[in-house]
Amino acid sequence: MEKIVEKKTKMKWVAKLLGVLLMWVIAFVGYKVWYKHVEERIRYENMIEVTNDCIRAGDWKCAEKKVRELLKSVPNDTNLQMHMAGILFEQGRYKECISYIETLNFKHADLDYLVEKSNLLEQELAQLGVEKSMHFRLEFDGGPSKKDVMEALAVLEVAYDSISNLFDFLPENKMCLVLYQDKEFQGVGPRPDWVGAVFDGKLRVPVNMMVYREVYRPVLFHELTHAFVRAMTRANVPCWMNEGIAQVIDASHSGEERPSGAYPSIESLKKSFVKEKNTEQATKLYWYSRRMVEELLWRDGGGPAAFRKFAKCLQDLGALGMDGALKKYYDMTAQDLLESVR
Repeated sequence: MEKIVEKKTKMKWVAKLLGVLLMWVIAFVGYKVWYKHVEERIRYENMIEVTNDCIRAGDWKCAEKKVRELLKSVPNDTNLQMHMAGILFEQGRYKECISYIETLNFKHADLDYLVEKSNLLEQELAQLGVEKSMHFRLEFDGGPSKKDVMEALAVLEVAYDSISNLFDFLPENKMCLVLYQDKEFQGVGPRPDWVGAVFDGKLRVPVNMMVYREVYRPVLFHELTHAFVRAMTRANVPCWMNEGIAQVIDASHSGEERPSGAYPSIESLKKSFVKEKNTEQATKLYWYSRRMVEELLWRDGGGPAAFRKFAKCLQDLGALGMDGALKKYYDMTAQDLLESVR
């Protein structure tokens, strides 16, 4: 009888031991699964960060590679799919962009815009003449003279060297200029009559402007500055910063008198000036934007170091926002700056 009790006791002890061991095994397996999940999550978040860095830098080859890797993990992520379409577009792969969007199972206004713009740009590629230089692809319609085309490329290369030295920055991708005669090639979207040249991913300049050297040279510098700003940051740059630095670099409006009337609000200075139909108000917005940027540059002596500091401020807009970046580099908000120049 005692042996039977002893045997039962041993069996209970063994069962408890096995139960404890089983719990440890389950806990260990659970820990490994959890740890693998955490590792994968950290890896995924790190890849997202690297991808964002590639996009901010305009390094589209890097961005495409990283987004494709991310899509292997989450193939139905609509945000990644929209980024993929945009990256194809930014590389000038317009047919691929349209084909890719057609495979997606959702609709979005941004995708509709990419399809519309891609179709228009594909038509341009088929219809426009092309010349190339080291940093530019020049497309043209209306049969401008060879002299005008080569002159535009020469001025752009000089402007490219000047601006890249000022900002200590070299864009990753080749830039494109469209010399247009027909309004069909002036870009997508309505604009007031006072707008001639524009930058919408391509520099677009009316070919008849090439007749007036004192006009087209500043215009090319101005629009190329916008291209550099876009290459330096993917953030939504306040219009006063974008137009202000472009005017400083083109140097065509320095010395103009202050416009009369009330000074503009920060909100109006942040929005696109192209949407302003009142030319008097547009003149005022441009004047204040130039003076505000001049004020920032003058505070640091106005030399190359001042321009490089301004470039760093632009590059931090995405992470810090307008006032956050201004506080970091200039210890003031945009409202403070406006008050100082009004």
